[in-house]
Amino acid sequence: MEGRGLAKGNLPEQNTLRMQSREGVRSALERVRQAAKKDRTMRFTALLHHVYSLDTLRTAYFGLKKEAAPGVDGETWRHYGEALEEHLQDLSERLQRGAYRARPVRRVYIAKDGGGQRPLGVTALEDKLVQRAAVEVLNAIYETDFLGFSYGFRPGRSQHNCLDALYVGLLTRPVNWVLDVDIRGFFDSIDHGWLVKFIEHRIADRRVVRLIQKWLNAGVLEDGKRMRTEVGTPQGAVHRRSWPTSTSTTRSTCGCGRGAERMRAAR
Repeated sequence: MEGRGLAKGNLPEQNTLRMQSREGVRSALERVRQAAKKDRTMRFTALLHHVYSLDTLRTAYFGLKKEAAPGVDGETWRHYGEALEEHLQDLSERLQRGAYRARPVRRVYIAKDGGGQRPLGVTALEDKLVQRAAVEVLNAIYETDFLGFSYGFRPGRSQHNCLDALYVGLLTRPVNWVLDVDIRGFFDSIDHGWLVKFIEHRIADRRVVRLIQKWLNAGVLEDGKRMRTEVGTPQGAVHRRSWPTSTSTTRSTCGCGRGAERMRAAR
């Protein structure tokens, strides 16, 4: 059952903590970002302390959707926030000790526009929190590898930006054709072994790799039964946002990125 909301008197203090944490995370990851930019073959061996940093975890918490449905733990954003600092301290210590355990993803089904149902994964709150923290750290590395015409799953960018760029390109340059490509069932068919191998091209910190493997191996809970999954990642999970970054060497996740590249070639 969801607990009461945060008291209004706590909001100014929380807003201050939120801003301070965000700035602290940016400062701490700037060295990682610069190193990744300087050497695009560098493999990073010490990253986990950035993930379990209280600033990173706090920033991740405030970045979650407040009204999101709870996962198998039944925990909500507001209830967790009633004792936020105590919860974050405990979570940080568990991550540092290697005692953190990922929970299975609760699977639900939503109706598709064209008929049928689409499976959706509802992740436990702490798992979403840690995943978001890990994505923040991984973005500091992989964002340096991306090119300007790549938009999907990137901070501060969206498919709308991609379409805007495509629109401008069509208006201002001679274009003979535009290629629209989608990979059917991409997230549902990702091979866990190959995913980890791609990640290890840049990430040599075994603790971070094991953290990712915990999410991949957590399985799903459907109708009270836990099922292991050997391929794919649940739709709706936070960590899905980083997989296109870490597995794509074409620098495109939008469906428009490659189109823009070919658009230039077609001039």
